[in-house]
Amino acid sequence: MRIAIYGAGGVGGYYGGVLARAGYDVSLLARGAHLEAIRASGLSVRSPGGDFVVRPAATDDPARIGPVDAVIVAVKSMHLAAVCGGIAPLLGADTLVVPMLNGVDAHEALLPAVGRSRMGKGLTRIISEVAAPGQIRHVGVEPYVALAEWDGSRTRRVDSLVAALRDAGVDAEVPPDIDAAIWLKFLFVCSVGGVCGACRMPLGPVRTLPESRALLRRAMAEIAAVAAAHGVSLQDDAVAFAMNTVDTFPAEGTSSLQRDIAAGVPSELDAWTGAAVRLGATAGVATPVHSFIHAVLLPSEMQARG
Repeated sequence: MRIAIYGAGGVGGYYGGVLARAGYDVSLLARGAHLEAIRASGLSVRSPGGDFVVRPAATDDPARIGPVDAVIVAVKSMHLAAVCGGIAPLLGADTLVVPMLNGVDAHEALLPAVGRSRMGKGLTRIISEVAAPGQIRHVGVEPYVALAEWDGSRTRRVDSLVAALRDAGVDAEVPPDIDAAIWLKFLFVCSVGGVCGACRMPLGPVRTLPESRALLRRAMAEIAAVAAAHGVSLQDDAVAFAMNTVDTFPAEGTSSLQRDIAAGVPSELDAWTGAAVRLGATAGVATPVHSFIHAVLLPSEMQARG
């Protein structure tokens, strides 16, 4: 199975690394110093599950890879337009394209460039980052991937990618409802990233202090209401489930949104908190917590974007 990883950062680099270690034909799309380090010394992955180095093909030009069986898109949301402009050489007649971003509408952004017949849906749960050029650090959370076709169905090509990920040691599945799974993850990451970003603190203190814990719960409840208004049925205990999950994460854990804001670089604020506010407004659902967080973080976001 030939697999292209479009965006070999913390998420894409990890999955590309473990798939290459398992013997799959993996090509990484990266850029800059990260790409040069991979070409020179391979891709190094440090993980609680074991450290390793692999040497997959790496390039910044999709045309050098050509059509593949599956494309895992793992860029940040602000780079989706660039993916749309560059993905064509990777697409064959039966290529499956699976976005693994943190928002709820990456598949819709990719659809014009990919086409409905190739477009899948997916999500991942993992905390990982680029520790240095050519080096991926898996901080915590057992890697998990859910994916399906655009309509949520299970097909041969979906099963093939799930099997490859499982072979690579990843907990992968086709969930009963891919849309509900994507929104449940959005409920979690958007709320945790936004509240922790506004508090400028890692997860441990935020979940421990009663006032900030209550704020986190309210943020999650807002997204559950927005999801319902958009016709997505989350489990009745979705907020309680997400809060229980919060308690299992490392106390020092931070989201990519929070790290980007702290570093003064462009973040996914628009695709996370901004999307929660916009989607709430579209459905007539009030989102006071996310609206406040968006207003608080927007000045630093605009400064980072110049």
